[in-house]
Amino acid sequence: MSDQTLILTGEGLTIEEFNQIVRENRNIEIDSAKYEELKETRQLVFDLADEGVPIYGFTVGVGWNKDQRVFSKYFAEYNRNLIYAHCVASGDPMPEKYVRGAMLARLATFLVGKTGVQPELINMYKEFINRGIHPVLPWDGSVGQADIATMSHIGLAMIGEGDVFYKNERMPAMQAFEAEGIEPIELGPKDGLAIVSTNAQAAGTGCLLLWEMERLVTKANVLYGLALEGLNGNMTPLNEKVNAVKNLKGQIRCSKDIRGFMKGSYLETKDITKSLQDPLSYRDVVAVHGAVYDSIDYVWGMMENHLNTTEDNPCILQDERKIISCANFEVTNWALGFEMLALALGHVSKMSCYRTIKLSNPSFTGLSRFLTPNEGVVQAFQTIQKNFTALDAEIRQLANPSTLDFYSVAGEIEDHANNSVQIMKRIDHIMKNLYIILGQELLHAAQAIDLREDITLGNGTQKLYNAIRAEVPFLDADRPLTFDIEKAARIMQSDDWLI
Repeated sequence: MSDQTLILTGEGLTIEEFNQIVRENRNIEIDSAKYEELKETRQLVFDLADEGVPIYGFTVGVGWNKDQRVFSKYFAEYNRNLIYAHCVASGDPMPEKYVRGAMLARLATFLVGKTGVQPELINMYKEFINRGIHPVLPWDGSVGQADIATMSHIGLAMIGEGDVFYKNERMPAMQAFEAEGIEPIELGPKDGLAIVSTNAQAAGTGCLLLWEMERLVTKANVLYGLALEGLNGNMTPLNEKVNAVKNLKGQIRCSKDIRGFMKGSYLETKDITKSLQDPLSYRDVVAVHGAVYDSIDYVWGMMENHLNTTEDNPCILQDERKIISCANFEVTNWALGFEMLALALGHVSKMSCYRTIKLSNPSFTGLSRFLTPNEGVVQAFQTIQKNFTALDAEIRQLANPSTLDFYSVAGEIEDHANNSVQIMKRIDHIMKNLYIILGQELLHAAQAIDLREDITLGNGTQKLYNAIRAEVPFLDADRPLTFDIEKAARIMQSDDWLI
């Protein structure tokens, strides 16, 4: 990753750059020409207000109170009270990386220039990100039609109230401000609405989950190769021409990657097994993992579009000197996409569980029952199946769609929603479970490899095997497997072996 400061312009921000800023603390700056444009947009809003044009969240209230006039002498008080009134979130604080993601996602859509807030507010988002000031933002409370109940807590911190995480400590916001020598912002007209009326909690989290998800699938591909070597299975489903004729981008990519990971494996030179065809949990991996890649590609494009377009209502059309009521806050397109990804990850989980069960079955491996080194003495992996199947059952529940589960609220003005934050929270949980499930498949695959003795692994599968054996030894006698499971899950989460 480059240490060079990234200049944000309101266009062209990629998911990769987004993750560099959030995960690797890459500094950001706002393009000077864009900053001047934001000043002009702000002035246009004041000009239209002076002409008597009713402006949502500026000269009139929000939600059911859109018929209430806001007078200029009360702008600061009204916007501060708007933040207070919308701080209704609950639950555990979001991890700091997701709060950083939420702030960056909102900053990105601010820079498109359709909001009309004071540029100083936009600059405050930049300062929070660069200085590592992360407001305490509770997970729960958003219905996904703008994350108003949760994102308000970012505004609370920016006016110097509430708590933040700063340098690994939770503290009052003003304490972090004093440490950094900055002042809280005084909110002006429309600022309060712009802070709360954003889908940035879900969008920022989603951009981070997407990046991690693609790596998870790649690691699962390597693990599949190692499990296939443990099974003594067939490589025919990886055949280049067989997959090319199907003409599915994800499947072609997946089969190519796995062939590369298995380059040099003993399976490349051996004859087809007597079974001719392995169970579908082995034979269909390139199709199923490929489907996940295709789903990621679709949502990836949606999220990059979101980061570089407006999500604001009302929307400012600078060239026409108009401010238009609209529905640009609606994100059902990518909320549905993430629900698809939750289901796709459920298939990855289910196949991993079935492959692991097969590795314990002599009928498929030709090895000992439960991969024991000493039948009748060592129970080995007999009971571990309870763990990964329980985690998979939870994933099945977490993958249930929820975009249709909403109420009509705010005086029945807001009668559509999509629960996008809830979807992200569940995917975060799904991925944590899935790493543990894949870790248990890794334990089985490595044990099967060792029981086969003197076989050659592929270039990529050998690295994964070395990583697990550096932490978890061969199971030669029964021991508590909880600690092995934890170590294996951490290895699957790590990128260190994925070279």
